[in-house]
Amino acid sequence: MYLFDRQKQELVLRASKNPHPNLIGRIKLGLGEGITGWVAKKKKPYAVEKNASSDSHFKFFHNLPEEKYQAFLSVPIIYKDEVIGVINIQHIKPHKYKSNQINLLNTIAQQAGGAIENARLYEETKKQAVQVKTLSEISGAIVSDTYLEEMLHLIVVMTAEMMNSKICSIMLFDEKEKELTIKATQSISDEYKSKPNLKVGQSISGQVVKKKKPITVLDVRKEKGYMYPDLAKKENLVSLLSVPMMVKDRVIGVINSYTSEEHFFTDEEMRILQAVANQAAAAIENTKLFNKALAMEEALETRKSVEKAKGILMKARNVSEEEAFKLIQKQSMNTRKSMKTIAEAIILATELK
Repeated sequence: MYLFDRQKQELVLRASKNPHPNLIGRIKLGLGEGITGWVAKKKKPYAVEKNASSDSHFKFFHNLPEEKYQAFLSVPIIYKDEVIGVINIQHIKPHKYKSNQINLLNTIAQQAGGAIENARLYEETKKQAVQVKTLSEISGAIVSDTYLEEMLHLIVVMTAEMMNSKICSIMLFDEKEKELTIKATQSISDEYKSKPNLKVGQSISGQVVKKKKPITVLDVRKEKGYMYPDLAKKENLVSLLSVPMMVKDRVIGVINSYTSEEHFFTDEEMRILQAVANQAAAAIENTKLFNKALAMEEALETRKSVEKAKGILMKARNVSEEEAFKLIQKQSMNTRKSMKTIAEAIILATELK
């Protein structure tokens, strides 16, 4: 039995009466390729009574002893007019397939088609449930009182589980230095954590910042523009999905998701990871704005205290405003304490009198 991979547009060997454990999942055919591919493309059965290997549609595989079979019957597995696979029956000796045999295999294929599609829908529903749950947990982490570093770590851990990632990482963009730096990863590899910073346009993540859109790579170990192929081989990193973390039209970082084997990322997977990236970007930006607001508030409080302390010194010592400020500044430098602390001490001393 071969099943059709819609994304890759190929038929993959998934089951066989005669066990081929090393070949299951590895034998692949394009639509129209071999008898199996022809049946899938035409959506109709095909029977060969003898000398199957001489048929114009036959495709030879070195690892499969199919050339010893004389007769070959292939029937498409169809569900709601969509081909989802092919069932093949083979005979060593010449064999004329009767209409009732072909009809029976057609019926089996139809039943199998419904069962397979229902199983796929069930797995997809389970996967979507996990994704929704993870996005909800990420949202909870973002609005909690956790520190930025802790929040980013929670995001990569949950995202790695949701995406089934070998490694998931968040790199933040320093606009001044024009560099990407790893800020969070669930990887325990010190070598991966200490990867050098990337400039805009460098490697895959740098290209994501430059282009402001997701990039997928089937195998980073063979990708010409990838800067760390040796590290990828050592850590068993293969396929990569890298998405930008956007705040309006500005990129503030990227999220990278690696797999340990070749994987074609679906549109749904890209959409999910982009949703995570956008949530993380909003949280980071809000944290920065909050810290700026705190700094401004602190600066305002300092200014109020210094102004009040200057007035006290001007009156007590009969000095100018400039001289009063220099006295506070000098005391701050001598004691290595902030001007706000010195100003508050002057105010407190006056109030105690």
